[in-house]
This record gives sequence, structure tokens and C-alpha cells, in this order.
Amino acid sequence: MANDDQAQKPLLLLPAPKVAPTGIAGMVFLVLIFFASAGLTVAYLSNTSTSKAAQAAAVASAVVEDAFAGIKLEAQSAYVLDLTTDRVLYSKNEAAQLPLASLTKVPLALVIAEVIPPDTIITIAPHTPSDGGGVRLPAGLQFRAQDLIDFTLVASSNEGAEILAEAAASAMLQEYPGAAHAAPVLWRMNDWVKDLGLAHTYFLNTSGLDLSPTQAGAYGSAKDVARMFGYAASVSYATFGQTSRDTIKIRAITGESITARNTDEALPSIPGLILGKTGYTQLAGGNLAIVFEVGPAHPIAAVVLHSTRDGRFDDMKALITATISSIAGGGQ
Repeated sequence: MANDDQAQKPLLLLPAPKVAPTGIAGMVFLVLIFFASAGLTVAYLSNTSTSKAAQAAAVASAVVEDAFAGIKLEAQSAYVLDLTTDRVLYSKNEAAQLPLASLTKVPLALVIAEVIPPDTIITIAPHTPSDGGGVRLPAGLQFRAQDLIDFTLVASSNEGAEILAEAAASAMLQEYPGAAHAAPVLWRMNDWVKDLGLAHTYFLNTSGLDLSPTQAGAYGSAKDVARMFGYAASVSYATFGQTSRDTIKIRAITGESITARNTDEALPSIPGLILGKTGYTQLAGGNLAIVFEVGPAHPIAAVVLHSTRDGRFDDMKALITATISSIAGGGQ
């Protein structure tokens, strides 16, 4: 019996169809045309996307520039710094070394907080306030150190600055044995700004009060002050929290209370204030420096130096308005 292979009929083999060379060339040409068209389409879409992105960036940049364009300040120097991106939003004579007046009390408070716990009790000794005015702190009363810091900052009290510097002298010498024995707190303030690399800033007293008709108590630039305030707000928020309030009341251990009103008249116009301090002397003119938030975790430092007593507040309002417009317009 034959097997299956032997039983199968032979297959009829047909010759392979012939394709003309011209037909192959035509198909290749069509394929090339297809891929070329696809490439051009992708390139066009890519260029269009890039063009739109560039246009958007240009518009955002224009918005940022326009936010501060034409702004007029009475201040001789001003500076606005985005502390999140380290981007300078505005500057005017930012490196000019000018009298700081009571802006000096912010580094004072910071170095005091380094060596004296907030609940430390300080007794008010008999003395004459260095500015001859302001709210008096009655001799013999005892206050928490943080309460005295709050009072000194909010009321811009030169008396409070003297009391704090005297109270912290011994602790400062223990913490920094190399400090100047005659004025250890003042020494630390100058040492602190040196550590921060603030080359245009130095202090001759702890309050910023003018020493004479020609000699200020402290000098610095708007750029230095912005970085100083930004650093202070970031490392010691609790020390400066009360500067955002219009009025504060501190209470002595024995129950007596003293009220201090904030010297910052621009306070209602400042959103999300973290830290603020005024300064005014004959030599300094009107100073104001703040750290505020334009959004969650988005702090801005703004400084005006050598404006007028009232002009500093209008200057700051103008800078705040421009800053908010800048950030909203994409200047982040």
C-alpha cells in the first residue's frame, strides 16, 4: 500500500508574477512622500508649540516689567526680593549705604533671642530713655524677655533696646568669649551681619538712634536689609510675630500692663505680613522694611530707605501692589 506522500497528486507550480521596475519606484516614492509629510507635520506642530511658549514667556516678562514700570518713590533707595526664587523684582540704588535708624532693632532682637530664652524675667532698672520720649517702661517692673522684644519692635522703643542689650550682656559674653566686653551685644550684631556676608551694613549702637547731627547709629544698604530681614524671618518667626499686629499689650509679672501701638501705618495694606519694622531719624529719613507673603510659602522682602516720614508708607504700598501684579502675571 502506498503511503500518503505517494498518493498525493503533483502540484501545479505557477510562475511568480512580475512587477515592473517602474511600479516599485512609484511605491517607494509614495512611501517617502508619506514619511516626509509626517515629518513636516511634527516639525510644524513642534515649532508652533515652541512659538506659543516663547510668546507666553515674552508676555509674562512684559507683565512683570510693566508692573514696576513708571513707579515713583520718594525713597532714595528701594529693593524687592522674592525670597523663594532669590529673584530681584525691583531695585533702586540698592547698594547705597544709608542710615538704618530703628531697622537696627531687628538684628538686635535676633541676637538677643540667641542667648536669652523667651521666658527669662528681666527687671526694668531706673534709667532715662535715650530718645527722651515714647511709652515708658516703669522701673522695678518685671517682664518676660519676649514681651520686651515685642514691645521694642512694635513701639520702636529705644528704651527697650537699651534694656535688652544690658540684660543680655552677661549671657552674650558667656556664649561669645571673644566679644567686646564693653558692648558684647553690639559686637555680636556686627559679627552676625559679617557672617551673613552683608558688606554694606554695620552698627554703632543697638537702637539705630543718631549719635550726632552728622553720625547715624547704623548704616546699611536696601539689598543688605532685604536679605537680613529675610533671614531673620526664616530662622526666628516667633521672635517677630507680633510685628504684624496693630496694637499689643504686655503684662508685668505683678499684673501691670503696658500697651504699644505699631509704628507701621501701612500695616492694613500689607497682606500676609511676617515681619515689619519702621525707622525714622533726622539723618535716616523714613525707612520701612517688611517680609510678607504673596501666596502660601511665598515670602517677599521689600525695603525703602531714606524716604520721608509719611512717604515711606506710600512707597511701600506702591511696591506691594506692583509685586502682587508681577507675581500674578507670571513673574515667579
